[in-house]
Amino acid sequence: MFFVFLIVVAAAGIALYLTLIMREVPGAAEERFGRLEALPADLGKWRVDEASEETAAAKARGLRREERFLLSEKSGFFSGPRLLRQVRYRSIETNEIVRIEPDQVIKRKRIRS
Repeated sequence: MFFVFLIVVAAAGIALYLTLIMREVPGAAEERFGRLEALPADLGKWRVDEASEETAAAKARGLRREERFLLSEKSGFFSGPRLLRQVRYRSIETNEIVRIEPDQVIKRKRIRS
């Protein structure tokens, strides 16, 4: 029984050590898991969406679809900044914001080098 307890304590210690190393040592996570894909070039700037299916439906209702990508602050102890997509619809005639969609979290992929 003591042997099982010893193994559980050792496994917990190793897990805690690896977690802290991956979080605190610069470049450790990138070396082990790969670096994150590049951020969009127009980060933080609204752009008119011309190519999506939602744009065609919005134009039929007299709206213009705009979107932007933002990098949020750290959201938790072990998580880094998150990439968010924000979408809004403006009236073509008055240029007023008619509707805003909820923020979507975009999962960035890791690229092995």
